Amino acid sequence: MVSSFAWAILSSLVRAGVDFAVSVPDTLFAEVLEKLGDVGIMHVPVTREEEGVGVAAGAYLGGRRPALLMQNSGLGNCLNALLSLNKTFGIPLLMLVSQRGGRGEKIVAQIPMGEATIPLLKAACIPFYIPGSLQQLEEHIVEAAERAWRDELPVAVIVRRELGEKDRSY
Repeated sequence: MVSSFAWAILSSLVRAGVDFAVSVPDTLFAEVLEKLGDVGIMHVPVTREEEGVGVAAGAYLGGRRPALLMQNSGLGNCLNALLSLNKTFGIPLLMLVSQRGGRGEKIVAQIPMGEATIPLLKAACIPFYIPGSLQQLEEHIVEAAERAWRDELPVAVIVRRELGEKDRSY
């Protein structure tokens, strides 16, 4: 049985037309990553976020509609690739970014990036959505994907850990 959190993401990706996903391992998205193939989305795990940006760009140029699933700590790793590749050449990318470093964070090293995530996205002029409920998560994923492909740019959905904690413990 799939949790309501994972189902919200999976069904939204399908509704958005995503058919290719790249990911860096993340506990919040673990169940989603396990089930991508079950909903017809090709999944390619990578070791670094900037590698994921490049693989997703290649998939897009090959006719796919990609998404990148990663933790916000990886945003800094791939910012240059997002700006110099995606924004420069109009390559759309839906990014689902799990938010670490917020309220109740147990790993102190996650806090600085948690605080910097939104300012970095704003500075890079990358549009983003921050859903407050599972219903909003579903809506924002579809809206963000539509915006990414329409405007030919990367768009992020910040997925707060609290949205998934009702279904699983992390």
